[in-house]
Amino acid sequence: MKKTASDKLSDRLVKAFLKNKIISPLPSRYTKKLIEADKFRKICESKINLPIIGFKAGGTALAVMKKLKEKEPFYASVYKRNLLKNGSTISKNRSTLGIELEVSYLIKKEFFNYKKIITKKNINKFISHIAPSIELVGYRQKKKGIKSFGDLCSDFGGNIKFVLGKKKKYKKINIRNCKTVIENLNHKHKTFGNTNTVYINPLNSLRFVLNKLKKDKIILDKDFYVFTGSTVGVVPIVGKGLYVGNINKVGNVKAYIK
Repeated sequence: MKKTASDKLSDRLVKAFLKNKIISPLPSRYTKKLIEADKFRKICESKINLPIIGFKAGGTALAVMKKLKEKEPFYASVYKRNLLKNGSTISKNRSTLGIELEVSYLIKKEFFNYKKIITKKNINKFISHIAPSIELVGYRQKKKGIKSFGDLCSDFGGNIKFVLGKKKKYKKINIRNCKTVIENLNHKHKTFGNTNTVYINPLNSLRFVLNKLKKDKIILDKDFYVFTGSTVGVVPIVGKGLYVGNINKVGNVKAYIK
């Protein structure tokens, strides 16, 4: 059976993902509209036989959503090979966009047995732990900038790596308006943020992802992480060295970037 254009392109991007390579940009028909980008993401993910450790939300800042004329965020799978322990070293490439500081949740696998929609009232019972994380964001394509959410969504959500800070047992705390900061200690460069930039509240972003998983009938047999989106935007990498992020009430996370 002859392969379609989507099949051929997805094969190329999957190979780039697995081999850490950079390819030429995808045609705009796969990236311009989020609905088409999401379809392409799912095709790519269906071709990867690697364990999934969780899911990420992207495009959760309302200001960016409005600027790019998007109606909602997007989500993508995060693979176990892309989640590193606190203090790990990660490498950027010429298509790296920057880093993000995020609130991450560990979700109980019992979520997949729950048949109803996830709401503000029932979401807390599915959360096991909370942790800060740093995400290295970028493409596996020769491209820069973000013209649409589809640019990121179509390329595995724009995820290169996550570094996870120390987890702590989840307690029902209000982190809607918590100060955050990420700093390059070598260059003394700080970027400040707030959890309220994450879909107004990181729990809203979490709820968005969990309900998308239900809609798409995604099921795992283990606890999993949800990374809710950046509290500081996409921070350009000003130089190599140690980056330390702090989210008030959540904790610290650090990553070496080379």
